[in-house]
Amino acid sequence: MKITFLGTAGGRFSTISQKRMSGGFRIDNLEGKNYHVDPGPGALVRTYQFGLDPRNIDGVFISHAHTDHYNDAEILIEAMTRGMTHENGVIMGSPSVFKGYQQWGPCISKYHRSKSRNIILKPGDKAKINKNVSIKGCKTIHGDPAGIGFQIETNHLKLSYTSDTKYFDDLKDYHEGADILIASVLRPGYKAIKGHMSSRTFTDLLKEVQPKLAIITHFGLKMLSDNPVKEAKRISKESGVKTLAAYDGMVVDVNLKRIDKSKITSLKDENNKLYKVERKTVEQLSTKKDAADDLKMGKSYKKDFNK
Repeated sequence: MKITFLGTAGGRFSTISQKRMSGGFRIDNLEGKNYHVDPGPGALVRTYQFGLDPRNIDGVFISHAHTDHYNDAEILIEAMTRGMTHENGVIMGSPSVFKGYQQWGPCISKYHRSKSRNIILKPGDKAKINKNVSIKGCKTIHGDPAGIGFQIETNHLKLSYTSDTKYFDDLKDYHEGADILIASVLRPGYKAIKGHMSSRTFTDLLKEVQPKLAIITHFGLKMLSDNPVKEAKRISKESGVKTLAAYDGMVVDVNLKRIDKSKITSLKDENNKLYKVERKTVEQLSTKKDAADDLKMGKSYKKDFNK
């Protein structure tokens, strides 16, 4: 099983500025199936950028009705269903994602829901994704009151995702038994804001849940300024749980026998590789006369533009 981070931006300002990407993350080869979680702005582009294929996903999971979590969901559903021509896959999300809740959502049209199995989860609800995988809705306290985290369970492990939430007393009960705990940790230290965890409150959660591996993601601008890696090291030391700070293009190749020894690799930027090839080709095809003509045209355009 692999967990691939296609974006680690959290909140509107990190997302708008794209200081980090915001494509969510993929869980690949989970009992032979692939799932895209919280596909925010750029999820489709980042999928291709890191050499993956959006057409080979078997599900799209959306925790709540905020743009940085659902923006690219419909186009990924189209990829999953071959342009809405085949029935395929599962769409899982909160009630606000499917039906709307007060001013939040809905985020997916009836058309895009029509070719896939729909699973609407509330906190405590459980459902089978397939024969070997089940999923449980986990409570969150966040801006979208109907939002959820979730815990996936197989015969081999439990993987929990907090999504966006503040720390609260029974949060640990929803993620109890997690082998891997992925958490949205927006800010460093004690600088928590409404509806989000900080490094300090996530450390408290880790002491209670005691997973084998923790991964922090969904970073706000203050966290990025303070350095997520430094915060992850501090969390590890204070909680006693190995904690990784996700980065764009990071892959965790999960070792099911020793989860804390899982291998970390970095995906190559396929866009950058293609750009270099295309640029080299253009340079090889260009002649000195072409370059002189381009320069002349550029000067003429600039002169006309500045009149």
